[in-house]
Amino acid sequence: MLSLALFVGIGHLVWDTELYRVLSTPTRLAPSFEYPFGTDTQGRDLLAVSIRGTPLTLRIGLIAGFVSIGLGTVAAFIAAYYRGWVDYGVRSVVDVGLAMPGLLILILVRINIGRELTVDEMGFALGMVGWVFPARTIRAQVLVMREAAYVELSRLSGTSGMGVIFKEMLPNLIPYITASLVGAVAGAILASIGLEAIGLGRFSDPTLGMTIFWNIQFSSIILGMWWWWLPPLVAIVIVFLGLFLISSGLDEWSNPRLRKRV
Repeated sequence: MLSLALFVGIGHLVWDTELYRVLSTPTRLAPSFEYPFGTDTQGRDLLAVSIRGTPLTLRIGLIAGFVSIGLGTVAAFIAAYYRGWVDYGVRSVVDVGLAMPGLLILILVRINIGRELTVDEMGFALGMVGWVFPARTIRAQVLVMREAAYVELSRLSGTSGMGVIFKEMLPNLIPYITASLVGAVAGAILASIGLEAIGLGRFSDPTLGMTIFWNIQFSSIILGMWWWWLPPLVAIVIVFLGLFLISSGLDEWSNPRLRKRV
C-alpha cells in the first residue's frame, strides 16, 4: 500500500496526469521513454490513467467501508444491547439483506437510475448494500460482551445504556471493528471492479475497474497489448495484498493468542 501511495503521490508531481483523457496521445504505443506504460486504443497515456485511477478505486472502497461499518456498528449495538423487539427488527432486516444478492440490487438500481454512477455514488451504494454483513458479526461480539462482569457492574452503578456502550463496550471492540473495516474496504473494491468491468461505472473515470472494462471492449489480449491490461492487474494485486497484511496485523493486535504464536 505504501508503494502505491508513493507511486500516486510522486506521479502527480512529475507526470502530466491530464493525459488520461481520450485522444491525448497517439494510440496503441508500446512502453517507451516518452510513454513508460504505453498508450491504449483510445489515445490515453496509461501511466496517467494508473496515477489517476488507482486513488479513485481506493476512494470507492473507503467510502463503502466507512458507510457499511458505520451503519452496521450502530445497528449491531442497538440490537444486541437493548434486545427485545429492537433486536428482532434489526435481525429480520439483516437476514433479508443477507438473502438478497447485493450486486444484483446494484445492477437494478443502476439500470433504473438511467445514468452513470459517480465514484462517490458507487461507494455509497456499495456501503448501503454491504452494512448487513458487519452488523451480524459485530452483533455477535456485542452479545458476548454484554454479559461481561465489568459491563454488568457499569449498568448496576447507574450508567445509562449509551454510557455503557460508549465508555465500556465500544473501546474494547475498536480492534475488531477496525479489522472489519479493512475487510469491508477490500470487499467493496472487489465489488466495484466487478461492476465497472461489466460497464456499470462512469466511462470517463479511469478507475481500475473501468480500465479492465475498456480492455475487454477493445480486446487488448487478442491485440497483444499486454501493457494495457498488466498495470491494473498489478495494482489490484498490490491493493489486496496490502489490505491482507493490514488485516493480519490488526488480527494480531486484537487477538493476544496470535501475538504469542508469533
